[in-house]
Amino acid sequence: MSHFSNIKTKIRNLTSLKKALDDLGIDWKPGPGQIRGYQGQKRTADVVVEQNNDYDIGFSWNGNEYELIADLQYWQQPLTVESFLRKVTQRYAYHTVVNETAKQGFEVAEQQKNEDGSLRLVVQRWSA
Repeated sequence: MSHFSNIKTKIRNLTSLKKALDDLGIDWKPGPGQIRGYQGQKRTADVVVEQNNDYDIGFSWNGNEYELIADLQYWQQPLTVESFLRKVTQRYAYHTVVNETAKQGFEVAEQQKNEDGSLRLVVQRWSA
C-alpha cells in the first residue's frame, strides 16, 4: 500500500521557497490546498505541485520547517527526489541570502556558477 511520506528540509521561508520553485520552472499553486494521493487520500499543503498522474507533491509547514510531502511511489518529476530537493534548497538558499543581505543594505555585486553547480555570490554595501 502506498502512502504519503514527509521529508524534512531546512526550508523556513515561504516566499523564498516560492521564488526557488519559480527559478526552476516548477508550476505550483499557493495553499492551503489539497495534494492528492493513493486511493483518494488527501493532505493539506502550503504549496501544491500537481503532477499529470493525479498524485501531487507539496510543501507543508510542520511548526519548524516546510516538509516535502509526496507519495514517493508515484513521484513523476524529471529529477529524483534527492536531486529535486537539492536544486530547490540551493535556489532557496540563494534567495534567502539575497533577501537577508538586502535588509542590511547590501546588494549583489557579482554571482558566478561554478563547475560543480555551486554558486559564488559577492555582496557589497556602499557607505557614505
